[in-house]
Formats: sequence, C-alpha cells, structure tokens
Amino acid sequence: MKLATNRSSRAVAAAVSVAAWAALPSISLGQAPPPAVDVLKADIDAVVAAPEGGADRQIKVVDVGKLNVGVGVLTQGARKTAPGDPVAGISHAQVTEVYYVLSGSGILITGTEIEGPVPLAADSEVVKVAVGPSHRATFMGGERRTVSAGDVVVIPAGVLHGWVEIPEQVRYLSIRPDPDRVLPAGYVNPALARPGR
Repeated sequence: MKLATNRSSRAVAAAVSVAAWAALPSISLGQAPPPAVDVLKADIDAVVAAPEGGADRQIKVVDVGKLNVGVGVLTQGARKTAPGDPVAGISHAQVTEVYYVLSGSGILITGTEIEGPVPLAADSEVVKVAVGPSHRATFMGGERRTVSAGDVVVIPAGVLHGWVEIPEQVRYLSIRPDPDRVLPAGYVNPALARPGR
C-alpha cells in the first residue's frame, strides 16, 4: 500500500511540476498565452476551391508567442521525372515545414546537396505570405520516399524538397513553424473573408 501511495504522490508531484513549468512563461511575463486558433475543414476546402492562388495557398498565420505558425494547403498535379533527368525543388531559409498528406500519393525527394540555386523574388506571394526567403535548385542525389494519405514528413529549414512522381494528384497541409517571424502574423486567406463565410 505504501508503494502505491508513493507512486501516486510522485505522479501528482510530477503533474504539478509540469503544469507549473508550462505556465511559467505566462506567469513570469504577466501575460496570458495567445488564444487557440482553428483551421477548420471548411476553411481548407474554401481555400482550395478559391479561383485565385497557385499550388501553395497559405490559410492562416498565427502568433503563438515565441514564434509564428503558418498553415497552408498545397495541391500538386500529376508528374513523372524520367530516369536520369534532373529533379528540381525548393528550399526555405528560415521556415520548417511539416507536411500532412490529405489525399493522393507521390514520391517526395529531400536533400541538401544542390546545384544552381536561384532565389525566389522577395516580393512574390509565396515568399511574403507562405514560406519566407526561399530558392529553387536542382538535386544532386537526395532521399526519395513514397508518401500517401495520412503520412507526415518534417522538412527542416534549408532542406531542398520536391516531387519526383505523382500518379494523379497529391494534396497536403503544411504546418510552418516560423521562429524568425518572417511570415505575417494575423494573415487570413482572402477566401475566408468572403460573404457567407
């Protein structure tokens, strides 16, 4: 009985310690944490259905205290790179991406050995709103993996990434931690501001 009591006491003490540690930034700064922000399926569907925008569509950018977090949705169409042909990709200097595949499948390539980097225009929508300073380049090697609905891939800032093959289409969410705050906090995709939304 004493052993169970000690375990219970330790569990309660650990839970209280974790809760106190988690609350410390808010308490020590005298401010409440930012509120939670929803990105609903209806929001994703509205952004995908909007007539404007390219393959990469930012839904929202949220200030979560120590960093901003962007949430985007991307749709890539069918493609197949012939064996031996170069594969191009994109890399973001300051923003990590976490892909969650919603539908479809494809062969994703990632790597850090590249050639011919070309910066994206600083005033482009994708740089200003979605991913911050970035460049396109060609892979020299790289790691290939097949991903499909339900899979998650974490792509750190600075890692080139692209698609080698997509049989039909792949659609995925991109969660974008932004510790340098290059993404515009408070951004909401214009498709969500339309009447009836």
